Amino acid sequence: MLMPGNNCLLDTNIVIEVFNGNTSIADRIDNYSDVYISTIVLGELLVGINRVTNKSKHTKKLTNFLKDCTVLDIDSTTADNYGIIFAKLYKKGKPIPTNDIWIAASAMQHDLTVITLDKHFNHIEGLSMENWQLSS
Repeated sequence: MLMPGNNCLLDTNIVIEVFNGNTSIADRIDNYSDVYISTIVLGELLVGINRVTNKSKHTKKLTNFLKDCTVLDIDSTTADNYGIIFAKLYKKGKPIPTNDIWIAASAMQHDLTVITLDKHFNHIEGLSMENWQLSS
């Protein structure tokens, strides 16, 4: 059971910003009482680690990061939310990446705010989200 309060679910691009040393993003995350990621985000991060040459350095960053957040598993409730979100987006003609629909489904299931750099989360009705778009 999640604790009520100021909680967020981080999108992969936000975690990558932290890994790349973006202190302003890291400082903003510190304002949240509890930080979560989806198993989908964990999978995307592991894809990135398995594509680089210095895997041990990046694995260490991930291991340290995971000490400060909770990984949310996917279950049948998440799948139900996924199906609803996907169908609504399809009907509106606003497809977004499949993994992001899973991330949104997890956030909605657990009443979390998605923190992202992606604008396409705006197309998901009922999703609490903050876009921390980086200035160019």
